[in-house]
Amino acid sequence: MTETATTYPVEHPSTGAHADTTIVLLHGGNVANWMWDPQVAGLADHHLLTPHLPGFGARAGERWSSLAATADDVAAFIAARARGGRVHVVGLSLGGVVATRLLARHPEVVESALVSGVPLAGVRGATRWLAGLQLRWWDRRWFWQAQSRAFGLPAEDREIFVQHGMSVTKDNAVRLMREVYDGGVPDGLPSYRGRLLAIAGEKESAAVRRSFPDLRRAVPQAECRVAPGMHHAWSVEDVGLFNDVVRAWVHGTVDGRLRPA
Repeated sequence: MTETATTYPVEHPSTGAHADTTIVLLHGGNVANWMWDPQVAGLADHHLLTPHLPGFGARAGERWSSLAATADDVAAFIAARARGGRVHVVGLSLGGVVATRLLARHPEVVESALVSGVPLAGVRGATRWLAGLQLRWWDRRWFWQAQSRAFGLPAEDREIFVQHGMSVTKDNAVRLMREVYDGGVPDGLPSYRGRLLAIAGEKESAAVRRSFPDLRRAVPQAECRVAPGMHHAWSVEDVGLFNDVVRAWVHGTVDGRLRPA
């Protein structure tokens, strides 16, 4: 595995205008914290935290236990490093699912939350069947190469994606995917009273948008939006838009380019 996949920093201090505002960026499931490099560059005037989740990146040798345990892990990381003990949390895909557990179990550490690509209502049918089929090829390099193209990753990022993907154990992947795909609103989520923005890429799985009604019932103040023209991994598909959306949300507004869902 490339050095970046295991050594990408977990903390990015700032001397900019918002150096006392901490944003935690929670990575997706086929990548690790290095996926946030474009956001680290674009939001450098903030204090940024990019933890490795258990089983990924520098922690690839660790066993993935559960979403709840991972949320507890993130909460401890926040307590140790955040400015003032509270953060704006941003999660994409698996990171977004973990963020919902963080809101449910540790709402006291969250100032606001932005989640994207979260199938809270679960994944069923052909999509789930295909995901199970992919596990047969989990340790095959060609599979990860195909995935890198399907996600629309820039050419310069594909090799690290392939090498990192092959470092994630199939055992961890099975447990993780089963829990994420089963879905369900986490116990305790209605106790979260802060700001929450949930986003679906217009061109990603419909399972994400189908989750919005469940999310609104649990968190009535949640704002649900669609990112026009975007796929699942739009943090790299349109870096400028993603960074603008995060910046606007952290500072109290919803970027006007997002459509109501």
